[in-house]
Amino acid sequence: MPTPREILADLWTLAGGEPAALDAVTLTGEEPQLPSSFRLAAAAQASIAAAGLAAAHIHKLRSGQSQDVAVDMRHAVVECRSERYLRVDGKPPPPAWDTIAGVYKTRDRRFVRLHTNFPHHRDAVCRVLDCKAERDDVQAALLQWDAEAFETAAYAVGGVVAMMRSHDEWSELPQASALAALPVIAIDKIGEAAPKPWRAGDRPLAGVRVLDLSRVIAGPVAGRTLAAHGAEVMLISGPDLPAIPWLTIDTGRGKLSSFVELKSEQGRQTLRELLAQADIFSQGYRPSSLAHLGFSPEEAARINPGIVFVSLSAYGHAGPWAERRGFDSLVQTATGFNHAEGQAAGVDGPKELPAQILDHATGYLMAFGTMMAKARQGSEGGSWHVRVSLAQTGRWLWNLGRVADGLATEDLKGEAVSAFVEEVASGFGPLRSIRHSAQLSKTPAFWALPAMPLGSHPPHW
Repeated sequence: MPTPREILADLWTLAGGEPAALDAVTLTGEEPQLPSSFRLAAAAQASIAAAGLAAAHIHKLRSGQSQDVAVDMRHAVVECRSERYLRVDGKPPPPAWDTIAGVYKTRDRRFVRLHTNFPHHRDAVCRVLDCKAERDDVQAALLQWDAEAFETAAYAVGGVVAMMRSHDEWSELPQASALAALPVIAIDKIGEAAPKPWRAGDRPLAGVRVLDLSRVIAGPVAGRTLAAHGAEVMLISGPDLPAIPWLTIDTGRGKLSSFVELKSEQGRQTLRELLAQADIFSQGYRPSSLAHLGFSPEEAARINPGIVFVSLSAYGHAGPWAERRGFDSLVQTATGFNHAEGQAAGVDGPKELPAQILDHATGYLMAFGTMMAKARQGSEGGSWHVRVSLAQTGRWLWNLGRVADGLATEDLKGEAVSAFVEEVASGFGPLRSIRHSAQLSKTPAFWALPAMPLGSHPPHW
């Protein structure tokens, strides 16, 4: 199996980094850190280190100064569960899941997982099943369905669910074949433009303006990471868009937060004006959604030549599932992780990974690809498109190998986490939250702005 350093080197080379830069990186800690048969700790450490090294690379381009980058494995894996450890005014997180979210059996003795944290997703499931939003009613209704037929029907009406597949079953699908031809991070030039001068500042991303149009974990983690290295990140939401408050707080550190109603022409004009002055446009909408509103990658590059456009999807930008909605837990279920972890644990059914690692690792890889594209824009010009997906990150994680007896590892207790906690003020009250785990020797990572309620700031730079 590749070592964490080898995993990092592969990522760095994929994104066009100079091999000599890897000499500045120190990786500490040993696997495993969490009870899993998969290499969650190695994935956490390598993805965070890649983003940290990219920030150091940009700092050298801007200042001529090299610096060291260090990432501790335990700190990295704790950061990849940051939402668990957040405390607001001393209070722990509320229940993470809606009452009918989770795993159910179907008529054909398969398993399906429902993600119903957003009301419209819950309503879609209940419409298909023609039942009340109660666990017993949902289970009774699902016993009248075969798993794959339900999965198809639920997606057709806007639900987000997944049938549990083995990795072999997933690998036989056309979607898996489409992903096999793609890198874990795609960085492509999509237009011509002159190099943009760096704005003044002494942090790696000082003066870099980022529009963050994403929700839940992966995309917001990418924006939070860019903010940790000095970027001016503006989270764009809408007053009517559903959100998960705890995740909004955890991933909102370091960001401005503005409302823009994209359903109105006035709102779209506001976004065009923000885009025209931005450096990075980072979004987690399905591929066609923003294009219909006039914000495709190509249109963004026309509005602002030299933009770095970043796209996050659940199942990748190619293949028959390219438009399919999804979340970490569902991608784990659909692509074989829950089946494999269940087998390793001797469980009859799915077993979740002990972290939303597809989300978190994708977020750090997203930030890494964004910074590497921005570095290229600054040196050679052009408009760029960076693409990542939860399923591609899953394929990458799967190919890192398995941990023998990894499930026997004791889960991290409070005392193992306390060393990584910081206490800060916020618009929600005092926060105890996880510090960023990539340690840069000359430009330490930190969040200059507190987490604030959605819509706290006017939508202008």
